[in-house]
Amino acid sequence: MAIDLISLAVIVAMAFLCPIIAQSIPNKPIPETVFLLIAGMICGPHGFDIIHTTDAVGLLSDLGLGFLFLLAGYEIDPVALSGTEGKRGIVTWAASLALAFGVVVVLPQVSATHIDGLAVAIALTTTAIGTLLPILQERGLLKTRVGEEVLAYGTWGEIAPVIAMTLLLSTRAEWITVAVLFAFLLIAVLCGIIPKRARQAGGHVFRFIERNADNNSQMLVRTVVLLLVTLTTVSALFDLDIVLGAFAAGFIVRYVVPEGNELLEQKLGSIAFGFFVPLFFIVSGAKIDLRAVTASPDLLVGFIALLLLVRAVPVFIGVSTGKISRSLSVRDRIAVALYCTTALPLIVAVTSVAVTAGAMTQQTASVLVAAGGITVFLMPLLTHLLMRTADAELAMALRRVKHDPRRILPILREHRALEAERHRQQKEALRARRGLPRSRRKDRRR
Repeated sequence: MAIDLISLAVIVAMAFLCPIIAQSIPNKPIPETVFLLIAGMICGPHGFDIIHTTDAVGLLSDLGLGFLFLLAGYEIDPVALSGTEGKRGIVTWAASLALAFGVVVVLPQVSATHIDGLAVAIALTTTAIGTLLPILQERGLLKTRVGEEVLAYGTWGEIAPVIAMTLLLSTRAEWITVAVLFAFLLIAVLCGIIPKRARQAGGHVFRFIERNADNNSQMLVRTVVLLLVTLTTVSALFDLDIVLGAFAAGFIVRYVVPEGNELLEQKLGSIAFGFFVPLFFIVSGAKIDLRAVTASPDLLVGFIALLLLVRAVPVFIGVSTGKISRSLSVRDRIAVALYCTTALPLIVAVTSVAVTAGAMTQQTASVLVAAGGITVFLMPLLTHLLMRTADAELAMALRRVKHDPRRILPILREHRALEAERHRQQKEALRARRGLPRSRRKDRRR
């Protein structure tokens, strides 16, 4: 008990300090999530050994993962998944999976027909949409065209690998796995239809929940937490990843309340990002073995390069060829591709399955998880730098320098002034967008 409380005290202290450190850096180029992971690595068993990943701490971390994916599922518009961009998202993910299997076949370290190779292939196709949500929200991109494209492509990069992991990495017979997955989906559908009908009918229970939504009972929040814990428990009982249950819970909440509920969102965000989500990232960082990472730098760099090849390239091609998305600038399309290459939570889940099955060493898993953690730092940083440049102005400046090299310094100064002005306009537009009521933002998206 004392060990659990000491670990929890250190975790909440790190969760308190990390935002202060992140905010102290000008322009906030490094997401807070990165500092949470680093704090976990430093204080974890492979660092100063202050944080112990006991069962109690692990349970809280799993709840953090659940809240992360609950909010991710809630942010997804089911109509968008079946729309034009959503269909391109699933096709693009399928292309990434085919490319990943092609890469795994030629890798000498793993076997394409065994769990280790399958785990690496699935890990290469993931997008950490749950991790990206707070980053996109922090940068004011969630309701922009770039944010919408990241959600359209990134959501399938989260859902499809979970399903692939369930089907391909299971040790059960294939028909049993399919039957279990179907049974879970049936339970999830019932969990959505029953409250939807109750709301439409205006029954006694639903009226009670609404009346007590904002008093000491907080019934609306308790209802969502009940749904989250129930579906993650069902996932665990069915030997499925809890991510599937959490994501389903988020989808169900959005289905039951399609117009959204700003007060509910604020309360869930306070619970999730105030405690559970930072705890999950710190505990994830604590599981990374720094000595194993430093012992295999080639594997670390190689895995990140493969992520760019397998995930970023297909997403960039998909965005560039879409009827709607191809109107984005090259810079914005590259930003979408880089954001969709951010990966972490599912890499943790996939490698855990492979390690448990004895098909992958803990050292290799640590390197892959560390690579996923680096993408949480690297990809948002690259997009931050990229989004601050002006495509047309830069190309024009380079042409002017080519024709008149002697004026290079005045031309570059003019270009920097244009960059600063464009960046100022973008910040003003984002502030204005944040100030819009939710209904107007939705109308604007439509």
